[in-house]
Amino acid sequence: MRIKICGITNLEDALNAVEAGADALGFVFYEKSPRYIDPQIAKEIIKKLPPFVQSVGLFVNEIPAKIDFIVRQTQLDIVQAHFDIDERFIKHLQSKYIEVIRAKEKQDILNLNPNKYYLVDAFVESYGGEGKRIALDWFDEVDCSKLIIAGGLNSDNLEELEGYNFYGVDVSSGVELSKGKKDKQKIINFINKANELSS
Repeated sequence: MRIKICGITNLEDALNAVEAGADALGFVFYEKSPRYIDPQIAKEIIKKLPPFVQSVGLFVNEIPAKIDFIVRQTQLDIVQAHFDIDERFIKHLQSKYIEVIRAKEKQDILNLNPNKYYLVDAFVESYGGEGKRIALDWFDEVDCSKLIIAGGLNSDNLEELEGYNFYGVDVSSGVELSKGKKDKQKIINFINKANELSS
């Protein structure tokens, strides 16, 4: 199971997450978020990441040209499109991306293309990071091998994912001391639990 720690705002948290075994780090480029990071600061952090750790940029309601500019500026690996995107948007975006589904009901899960990877989060007006959980029974009898689940996850409830075979987990508030500041021990506990699920 792949593990992404999102809402990274400083080098210390980034290196703690990598040391604990994170596969990917998420950087929020949505200025209304308390976890927003300036692209120049993100660039300096990403430059110091070891090989094979992916950097993911979270964007909300942004145009493709602006996203591609920030991707080039910071050397991001993947764009996380945390808003409804259409074919026109995809056509103009040059960067590699993963689409986020902010699920309101089970049908949102059932409508997904089984051949594509998605990040599935619980719907909240503020575009995530509020710790709201998604109903796990929405994934019953669904092939989750290409789905990354986010929203309200922490080391205490990860074991509830056992048997669903999610491709990955994405956590932000569940490993924080406060919004934008991570707790090293919570990160370690979360990653250890996620690895137990994979073994």
